[in-house]
Amino acid sequence: MAVSFKPLGSRVVVEPIEQDEVTAGGIVLPETAKEKPQKGRILSVGPGDRNDKGERVPMDVEKGDTVLFAKYAGTEIKVDGKKLLILRESDLLAIVDEK
Repeated sequence: MAVSFKPLGSRVVVEPIEQDEVTAGGIVLPETAKEKPQKGRILSVGPGDRNDKGERVPMDVEKGDTVLFAKYAGTEIKVDGKKLLILRESDLLAIVDEK
């Protein structure tokens, strides 16, 4: 069953990108030793908030962007065994430009 999310307001759905399980020195990290991911790919973007005049303020991010976000930000959900985060646009710290 495919589930699709359409976030409301200035929220986004992000799939966290997990860090490597092996360090540069070759040490394998168990799940409990891994840092909480702070980088992810945007799967879905809301329409944006409204300003004082009732007009939509467009979002600065779009589907497919890779972003950095605050470590403990957002709400974590599981869909088909995958961890996803629902974040406010204000919880996003930067768009990663990978060239």
